[in-house]
Amino acid sequence: MNALSHARNAYSASATPIRTAGKLEYEAVARITRKLQSAVKLGRPGFGALVEALHDNKRLWTIFAIDVADSNNELPSELRANLFYLAEFTNHHTSKVLARQATAQPLIEINMSILRGLSKGVA
Repeated sequence: MNALSHARNAYSASATPIRTAGKLEYEAVARITRKLQSAVKLGRPGFGALVEALHDNKRLWTIFAIDVADSNNELPSELRANLFYLAEFTNHHTSKVLARQATAQPLIEINMSILRGLSKGVA
């Protein structure tokens, strides 16, 4: 293969679409939300799956908290504060779910709300 062929291959239209940060965030939240929903549907026998989904969700929200706490984050300060609050709530509520003192439904609802917000920027 010669240099021209390499250049054509490198700069031709990609077979895979480019994923933006918003699209990646949407996909991550959607995937974890589906895991939470599936685990909840399994009920008591699905507690192991729920624990795994809660762990993934908590990690995601920790990443969000770190991101919005960064002074270089360009989101409006009120939105950053709200997202940080949701991360804190998620962390606290996850502990309650793991102790079987609460359901995961509020976590699913929060994620669904985030998906609605993200979908406006992804579309």
